[in-house]
Amino acid sequence: MKILVCISHVPDTTSKINFTDNDTKFDTNGVQFVINPNDEFGLTRAMWFKEKQGATVDIINVGGPETEPTLRKALAIGADSAIRINTEALDGFQVAKELSAVAKEGNYDLIIAGRESIDYNGGMVPGMLANLIGASFVNTCISLEVEGETATAIREIDGGKETVTAKLPLVIGGQKGLVEESDLRIPNMRGIMMARKKPLDVKEPQGADTETKAVSFEKPAPKGEVKLVSPDNLDELIDLLHNEAKVI
Repeated sequence: MKILVCISHVPDTTSKINFTDNDTKFDTNGVQFVINPNDEFGLTRAMWFKEKQGATVDIINVGGPETEPTLRKALAIGADSAIRINTEALDGFQVAKELSAVAKEGNYDLIIAGRESIDYNGGMVPGMLANLIGASFVNTCISLEVEGETATAIREIDGGKETVTAKLPLVIGGQKGLVEESDLRIPNMRGIMMARKKPLDVKEPQGADTETKAVSFEKPAPKGEVKLVSPDNLDELIDLLHNEAKVI
């Protein structure tokens, strides 16, 4: 089984977020980047298929040279080889289009992506990728087994879970539950050294058009001051909730 895992290069959630150029561009200065958490769950599941079923695992990213440390970390976790499409990721359709060209060429049985990245939270790429390559698609996937040419997946739905089967090739949008956080792997020294020797192929982009453009960004409003009300003064509390907070 050939597996392709999509890896997004995203800011660590502890990073301080700022914007430049009149709030039209994300400021990367001083920001630590990591593997997108939903992608890391998928990568860890791919490692299970590699170890239990002998699958080969490639990873792929759309981005510039600055994303290569993130790809090397994924290689250190255990992926066999990496592909970087040498262009900036601008919107979901463009990314899906660039990924689809490599996916078709590689003839992959299973493509694992995170259901969304934690930077822009678009949630579009896995579904569009599946459509572009004519593959089955399961989103919000929290469990995956493959037997022969058939995959059995459990997906999270509103108020419960749904079990579905699909024929390969298959694209999934994975999330927490595909594996648990305790299953995630920290690269050891041997893995880091081996990752340096694993192939990282840089492909030039297809030149896919973008369908959307970020016009501006805005930070959430700062939190207001806290007002303390004595538990004995219920009238004041009700007045504040009604007239200022407007929640009753």
